[in-house]
Amino acid sequence: MQNRTWQEIEPKVNANGIKGTKIYEAPEGEIVHLYLAPGSHLKKHITPVNVAFYVLEGTATLEIGEEKQSFPKDTLIESPKNIPHGVINEGNSVLRLLVIKMPKP
Repeated sequence: MQNRTWQEIEPKVNANGIKGTKIYEAPEGEIVHLYLAPGSHLKKHITPVNVAFYVLEGTATLEIGEEKQSFPKDTLIESPKNIPHGVINEGNSVLRLLVIKMPKP
């Protein structure tokens, strides 16, 4: 049995200050813990695999294709492969979510 917490792994920080921590990585897929401060955003981009976002804390505003919608804690949002998607923290508190990619890109 293996276990870990997102705090135990060194995160990667992008130009917008978003912290991404790969908490699971295998040939079958990967799970990334994202931490967005208020006002942060992950620019729209395309992935060659389906992506699921699970909101752990805060409210996530997602842009998937031409749609934009906000989602509360404990919501799962699906984003199909090859469709531009991005994440915005429009709130006043921290946004934490899991990004699940299957299969691994």
